[in-house]
Amino acid sequence: MMLALGMFVFERRTLPYQSMQHSKDYRWVSNDRVGMPPAYQFLGEGETSRQLGGTLYPAITGGRISLRAVELMADEGKAWPLIEGTGDIFGMYIVDKVSTTHTEFFSDGAARKIEFTLSLKRVDDSLTAMFGDLNKQASDLLGAAGNLKGQLQGALGGLTG
Repeated sequence: MMLALGMFVFERRTLPYQSMQHSKDYRWVSNDRVGMPPAYQFLGEGETSRQLGGTLYPAITGGRISLRAVELMADEGKAWPLIEGTGDIFGMYIVDKVSTTHTEFFSDGAARKIEFTLSLKRVDDSLTAMFGDLNKQASDLLGAAGNLKGQLQGALGGLTG
């Protein structure tokens, strides 16, 4: 697995990309001052985006069906987790744009070669916002497990008593 967007897995059989471009904007505003250069103020992070590009040879790699699967995900208008094969979690991304170029055709019009570009935009605030406080989640799970244990013991005691 190279990358996963939601349940869609990028690999040789589906959409093996040959390039991934990452872009992150930072927002600054300028304030004009009399007799001095402008003053700049940092407003925070801007948009984060990724572009995946590659060439498909449907006889060897994925093809139209794989591209259509990504288009259907985009049609749903949802954000999907983007996770690299190394385990790195990039965040929640939307499919912003799908571009394809079909060339070198068979006699029936099917393309032998499909070049594609997928534009993805990050839509979550941060990984902390996405997953929340993991320590609190673990604590809540342990508390819930303890409560469940007590309930099960009570139920079993009622059956055996």
